[in-house]
Amino acid sequence: MKLVTAIVKPFRLDEVKTALQELGVQGLTVTEASGYGRQRGHTEVYRGAEYRVDLVPKVRIEVVIEDADLDPVIDAIVRAAQTGKIGDGKVWAVPVETVVRVRTGERGPDAL
Repeated sequence: MKLVTAIVKPFRLDEVKTALQELGVQGLTVTEASGYGRQRGHTEVYRGAEYRVDLVPKVRIEVVIEDADLDPVIDAIVRAAQTGKIGDGKVWAVPVETVVRVRTGERGPDAL
């Protein structure tokens, strides 16, 4: 099993959720996040004053999937989140040793 984590622009969340649902992904976790990558934030003007925004708002999406689903899930997230502009985000995957469904005690792939 793999934990796929994606950091994307907030306005792309609905597209990513739809893409994952179309692949049959059963559940996901979404967390509001903020940070920066290569863009190092940006400047904005408010009431005539310019100020620097160091941390850009993002959303963090996490899904646990079977190993065989890894490439299609990552490809779907990238396609749905991509705008072609700086700050589109990142996607990565890490191995998951075990998963337990709290309600039933099921373990492993049955717990997904």
